[in-house]
Amino acid sequence: MPGEFELIRRHFSRGVQHTDLGVGDDGALLRTRPGMQLVVSSDMLVAGTHFFPDAEPEALGWKTAAVNISDMAAMAAEPRWITLALALPASDDKWVGAFADGFAECCAAFGVDWIGGDTTRGPLNLCATVFGEVPHGQAVLRNGARLGDDLWISGTPGFAALGLQHLLGNIVLAEEARAVCLSALHRPQPRVALGLALCGVATAMLDVSDGLLGDLAHILEQSDCGASIEDVLLPLAPVTSASGDEGLARRALLGGGDDYELLFAAPLAQRQVVLDISQQLGLPLTRIGVMTEKSNVIATKKRDGSIETVSAQGYDHFESDS
Repeated sequence: MPGEFELIRRHFSRGVQHTDLGVGDDGALLRTRPGMQLVVSSDMLVAGTHFFPDAEPEALGWKTAAVNISDMAAMAAEPRWITLALALPASDDKWVGAFADGFAECCAAFGVDWIGGDTTRGPLNLCATVFGEVPHGQAVLRNGARLGDDLWISGTPGFAALGLQHLLGNIVLAEEARAVCLSALHRPQPRVALGLALCGVATAMLDVSDGLLGDLAHILEQSDCGASIEDVLLPLAPVTSASGDEGLARRALLGGGDDYELLFAAPLAQRQVVLDISQQLGLPLTRIGVMTEKSNVIATKKRDGSIETVSAQGYDHFESDS
């Protein structure tokens, strides 16, 4: 079996486009463009927590890059560079090759240079760090939402959660829905173009990784706002399970997570701009509610007109063990 440095030589030494020095030395050499701020984010994926230990390696490679690149989209930043540190239980050349191909494919799709990282022996653990650039002072943060702002979501969140529940055996997805949901789970699509287009438009933004309601709570806390969501506006999955359970689709959308769609607030005056961006990108952007003055409170208006206050609680890696 190949050793650590042979694995790196075979699979991790990829070409770069906008890097002075990539893989091969003790560090990479980067040069940021004038007038830009550097944005840095890390995400870790652990076998048994974030993915099944027998997950298909190429798709896992894609997802490892994608969930990190998504963090750049969430701040209206352009992703530029990425590193990868991984612990491997064994030196499996075939597995590592497929994983590296998936990781590199995602990087290439979004113009990101893979510039280094580390490997070691241990339980399967994947940690990437992504670096991006945003015009100075133009990053979209979580703390800018204001009373009366529209609340928007991209795509159709909930598909990934439905795919996971199918794999766990908790639901049975119809054949058409199964392919869509498993693709959303295994090969998420970072909304980089959308994030860049929303620079100067959105007042607050993040990517939905731990459930729409749970992630919305971060915006509410940092913006000192509340939110009102209308059920009738939610972009529910058109086909969910063999039984067509609409309630299942709603739960997946609001609490499922792992979608990496962008959730953002924007002023009413920007509504047509957002709709124009949606048309230009060919990406559904759905207005699901409005920001309110009731700090840290999420109220949903149900289809029968009644108002329900819901818990703004997503997945917590530590609380879930209690």
